[in-house]
Amino acid sequence: MLTRRETPADVAAARAVIAAAFAKPDTPDPVEATLLDALRTCDGWLPELSYVAVEEGGGNEVVGHVVCTRGHVDGVPVLGLGPIGVRPDAQRLGTGLALVHAVLGAADALGEPLVALLGSPAYYGRFGFRPAADLGILPPDPAWGEYFQVRTLTAYTSYEPAPRGTFRYAEPFDNL
Repeated sequence: MLTRRETPADVAAARAVIAAAFAKPDTPDPVEATLLDALRTCDGWLPELSYVAVEEGGGNEVVGHVVCTRGHVDGVPVLGLGPIGVRPDAQRLGTGLALVHAVLGAADALGEPLVALLGSPAYYGRFGFRPAADLGILPPDPAWGEYFQVRTLTAYTSYEPAPRGTFRYAEPFDNL
């Protein structure tokens, strides 16, 4: 498997991966897929932080996708991670792990201060994510509690004062 930046030729395949990863019998076109469509057309879209995982050989088929979009903590530009998804037949093979490492590395290289997400503390803790409240960052929805997490990056230490306050995702997240 190889992770790399998404190209224009990957857009449809990346959407199909997200749709497959989140599909349920009653929702063949899940909200995560329509969210990805909306994110691609908003001001918060950062093409340099949209990554795919591809199978090497055999046509380089896209099996995973992750994106970080522009978020804010009380006006300070930061990142929001998601959606992230792996095609069902490629899950539990390290694809998601590779995608998260790739997008965090890219975000760090771009000088971003932190990445926020809503997800499992047990899963995302391995990447250095911790409860956002530990850093004085509040979720958009207080009910998210410990599932709203942040991962600081190298540039975070240059912020004086450190970003604190309420996190806001890119605008399409408001329509969920």
